[in-house]
Amino acid sequence: MKLLYKPFGLVVGLIGGLAAGRLFKRLWRVASDEEAPTATNRDSSWGQVMIASAMKGAVFGVVKAATNRAGASGYAYLTGTWPGKESGNQKPS
Repeated sequence: MKLLYKPFGLVVGLIGGLAAGRLFKRLWRVASDEEAPTATNRDSSWGQVMIASAMKGAVFGVVKAATNRAGASGYAYLTGTWPGKESGNQKPS
């Protein structure tokens, strides 16, 4: 049953990546009136680029963890099998 989770997890991951990108853009618009700076944008300062990168990494990390956890929980609910590692004394949540 755990092998069946692979394609399901891939779809969940793609959805999470898209959601994270949209959330980051929305949050950056709240913080700044400009588009988020990239490392290759000559007009952006080092500080702007580093802050944008840190914020983007944090958003992607949290959204990835949340979507992966939700996907694993949903899979466990539907199949009765937890798709990842389990310790002997914990129930999936």
